[in-house]
Order: sequence, then C-alpha cells, then structure tokens
Amino acid sequence: MMKFKIIGITLSLFLMISQLLSNCVYAQCFEDEDENDIAIIEDYKIDDVDMSNVMSDIKVSARNAIALDSKTKQVLFEQNADEIVPMASTTKILTALVAITHGNLDREVTISKNAASIRGSKVGYVAGEKIRLRELLYGLMYKSGNDAAIAIAEDIGGSIEGFAKIMNDYAISLGLINSHFESPHGLDSPKHYTCAYDLALLTTKAMENDLFCQICGTKTITRDTSNFTRDYNNINKILYRIPQANGVKTGYTGQAGKCLVSSVKHEGRNIIIVVLNCSDRWNVTEKIYKYVADNYCFKSDNIKDITKSSEFISLGSVIEECDFEYGFKGEGAIELEVFNTINKNSGDIIGKVALNSNGEELLKKKLICKKDISQNECDEIVNGESTNN
Repeated sequence: MMKFKIIGITLSLFLMISQLLSNCVYAQCFEDEDENDIAIIEDYKIDDVDMSNVMSDIKVSARNAIALDSKTKQVLFEQNADEIVPMASTTKILTALVAITHGNLDREVTISKNAASIRGSKVGYVAGEKIRLRELLYGLMYKSGNDAAIAIAEDIGGSIEGFAKIMNDYAISLGLINSHFESPHGLDSPKHYTCAYDLALLTTKAMENDLFCQICGTKTITRDTSNFTRDYNNINKILYRIPQANGVKTGYTGQAGKCLVSSVKHEGRNIIIVVLNCSDRWNVTEKIYKYVADNYCFKSDNIKDITKSSEFISLGSVIEECDFEYGFKGEGAIELEVFNTINKNSGDIIGKVALNSNGEELLKKKLICKKDISQNECDEIVNGESTNN
C-alpha cells in the first residue's frame, strides 16, 4: 500500500502543574497471601500503539509499570510494560469478568473441599456452604479469596482446567497476546503469566461493566443490605489513598512480588495504572497518577476540523464523522495520511489521523469512507483538489 503526503498540524500546549493530591486517611490492612487479613471499613491494527515510542520522564521502583487512557487505549507512561511476568491475584480481574459474562449471578454455588482447603488468602468459606455467585464475586475482589476463585471456576468451568480454557479464550478475544492463564487465583505457576500492558487492556474492558465497577470501586458491603452470608470489606488501600480511585485489584506472591492494578477517574476517563513486582506499590501508583495529571492535557478534535486545517481539505466530505481524542503533553503534531488505492467503498479505510511527538507516533485512528469513491476522486483528495459531495 503506497502512502502519500503527510501534513502536520503543530500544536503547542502549555500545561499547568496541578496541586499535589493529598492522601486520605485510611485504615491499615494486610492482603493476599497472608491468611490473617485484617478487614478495613475488536479493532484494526491501525489503532494500535507501539510502546517503544512512548517517552517517559520518570522512573519508578517497579519492575513493570504502565498508565493507560481507558478511552483511547493511549499509553501515557510505561516501564517494561511488555515483559512477560507472573501477576499473582491481579488474575482475579479476568476471573471476575468471566464470571459476570458467563455465570448466573443468582445461582447458589456449593463450596467444595478443594475450594475450602486452598492455600493463601481466603474468605473462609466452609466445605458444603452454599454461596450465591454474586456474593462470591465480592469475596473474590474484596478479600482476594482464593476459595472464592476456586468455587467460581468449578461452577462455571466444571473444573479448574475447564475454567482456565474459558479464561484463555476470553483473553485472546480481548487481544491479550502476551498472557496465559492456568488458574482463577494466580498462585505461582510456570504457565501462568501476563504483562503490564495486557493487564491494563483487560482492566479497561472490565471497567466497562457496571457490576465489575460497583464491586471493585466500593469499600464495604453488609449482609443486611445485600442478603449475603457475611459482611465484606475491601482490602485495596488505593481506594482510601486517591480520592478519585474507583478500583481495582491487589496481588502478591513470592515470584510476582507486590502487584497493584488501579483505576483513577480523571477528566472523563479512567486512567488505568498497573505496577508489578513493586514493593512500594501504593506510593508508586500515586506517583504515576500525579505524573499523568500534571503532564497531560486531554483533548478531543473533530476530524472535519482537522481536515480543514490540512492539505486534504476535501477529505472531510468522504469520511465518517468522528472525534480524535488524545492525551497531549509538550509540543507535538496531529498528522493526516491518505492511502492511495484503486477505488474505495463505503466502510473501507481511506487513511489515518495520528498524534506524533518528536517523530514518534503515540496514537492513531483509522479514517473510514462513508460512501463509494472512484480512483479519480481519491487522487483529487491526495492532490488537495475539491470533490463533489
């Protein structure tokens, strides 16, 4: 495919440094592999971003880290985000999403001996106890209950292996190409792994689900208000430390180290932050969020307004209406590119709009034809000539 004429529209944005977020008072808790938990009150590749192009102005004390704009999938910060590593109980984000998607939330699940005897963090369910799937999700996400994870897996998949197959199929459908799941809980296993980028993509999808958001973004739920068998308190400290935080999940094992996947509401979008193998995960997450808040301005430009300021003035008359949303810092350019091929039909890709900085492409979006156009019309667009509407 030949590419013709790229026009850059330079933007200069000056960002004001936002005030340092003050920490909320929060109760101390211990989580994950500690059994003594203390309770506290389908796109085209043209839209993909090469993370090697993302410039980061900070370094953090995490082996792997990423900040992702959930609305555009733009990578705002990354540090070894595509390295394959274990991820501990952050696995349960996928477990919960699969359960919500495929399970009957009102069905009673009988806790098996296998679930009740699992090691690591547990809710404390007893073999033979009957718990509705909806309640198990709170045990899974609030208390990081491995017993809840096993019970969910056995109910939906028939076995751990059966559920793992569902997890992997679902992960592939979401584009998680550097992940493989062998259990619903995330205890260390050679064939159980992911990367920070995949976890951020997974969380972006999960946060589109209202029930998932309700579970991971709240702090307490009582048996009286929910008709549950017991009260549940969320062990995720980030909900107490960042006022705008609305999720998501902690994790810890010997091999994975301390992990944290967070979501923070910011300027009409969720900023998804993942830190893996990070002993100072709470402070590091806050540091990454402050970096994003202080350095990025989030914009939305109508594609037709962009074309009017470009060499492809007539392009706006043949493409579908859309907005190009992006996070921007410092100086950069919005660039249009038109692909020259024989004819174009309605629904075909005719080109792209991209955000570039220092010669690096940070985000791109495909431009779609809204009507059939001939080769001559396409040539006119490339040459900056007018077309008939």
